[in-house]
Amino acid sequence: MTNVSSWKKVVLPWVVCFSASLFFAYELLQLHVMNAISPMLIRDMGLSATEFGYLSSTYLIADVIFLLPAGMILDRFSVRKVILIALLLCLGGTAGFAKATSLQSAAFCHFLSGIGNAFCFLSCIMLISRWFPKERQAFLVGLMITIGMLGGVVAQVPFSILAETLTWRAALMIDAAVGVVLFTVIFAFVTDAPTKIAEVKETSIPFFEGLKRSVLNIHNICCGLYTCLMNLPLMIISAVWGTLFLTQVHKILLIKASFIVSMICMGTIIGSPLYGWISDKVHKRKVLMVIGGVASTLVFMMILLVPQPSEGLLTALFFALGLFTSSQALGYPAITENNPKELTGTSMGIAALIIMGLPALIQPLSGKLLDMGWDGTMVNGAPLYSATNFKMAFLIFPIGFVAALFALTKIKESIKQKVTLGMNY
Repeated sequence: MTNVSSWKKVVLPWVVCFSASLFFAYELLQLHVMNAISPMLIRDMGLSATEFGYLSSTYLIADVIFLLPAGMILDRFSVRKVILIALLLCLGGTAGFAKATSLQSAAFCHFLSGIGNAFCFLSCIMLISRWFPKERQAFLVGLMITIGMLGGVVAQVPFSILAETLTWRAALMIDAAVGVVLFTVIFAFVTDAPTKIAEVKETSIPFFEGLKRSVLNIHNICCGLYTCLMNLPLMIISAVWGTLFLTQVHKILLIKASFIVSMICMGTIIGSPLYGWISDKVHKRKVLMVIGGVASTLVFMMILLVPQPSEGLLTALFFALGLFTSSQALGYPAITENNPKELTGTSMGIAALIIMGLPALIQPLSGKLLDMGWDGTMVNGAPLYSATNFKMAFLIFPIGFVAALFALTKIKESIKQKVTLGMNY
């Protein structure tokens, strides 16, 4: 009996957090799938870059609206129940998008999927912070992001092939069916961490007091800014414009372009747990975050400025971009380690407002910048943008990386001294 209890104590946290991370992967699939189907969607619905940017941004707008309520809800209610309800909303949005016949109906359905995303990532962070000790959380967050990025990878080449073989609408219906299977897995394996009722009562912080403390903590704001700005390539290039950029500027075929764009996610898959593991080993966060910001700036300038790059070089550069920008994963444990445990959800909600809110503005802004320089050329019913158009719009990224480095000056080093690991997981 003791052996069974000990085994459960070791394995259960991993099973719970892994299962919840699958929801994060599913939500990232919904975000990044817009990039894979962008040429087909723009053509079939007759959209401009500005309209497509608006449609893509509705997912992130939903995040902005619901992230703070999500954090507060997760601080007070069952994480398991919240995840299941949020996933149901995402399933409805995905199936509805597949049937949408207008920009307005598609935007509404994509908005519903975004509501689910507002809860999924915070839910995973909450489960990790409750099931694992602080000394392991950076690695676990990195591992969770790695699992999530698998959704982004599936949304590129595999989904492009599926959409071209069938249609983008049929591909989205299959996507919704996969979500039903995922709901069953989460229902079966995700459970809340055991908490002593007396302890909860003693540490409970009044609603508005907790909100005030989280908002006024400059560390939370700057961690949110750093994470957001380093995350922009995933939110904008991988999720919206990457395939269009490669097919129109570099004349690369759709499937190959999707593969190259997926390298951002592949780099993040490797980089997120790597940054977390190194950070936990050396007991430093900020120095690794600086390295990530500087390297990302250099890599992106190469993407913009290297004349006539080969497909191999572009593949390597997109992978390096994902690898170095994954230093953003360290922003999450930096928040949880500098806030009271009972304010984990609220503090993460405040930071997540920034992390998701700015991309919600930048997605349509990038589309507007593309349209501003567009000369009106149309090919097969879709606008054709030049290399100059994309360079102007993509200047957002190196500027963002430099701003992220400035935000680091206000972030506290969350690991102040070496600790001895003496806990069983």
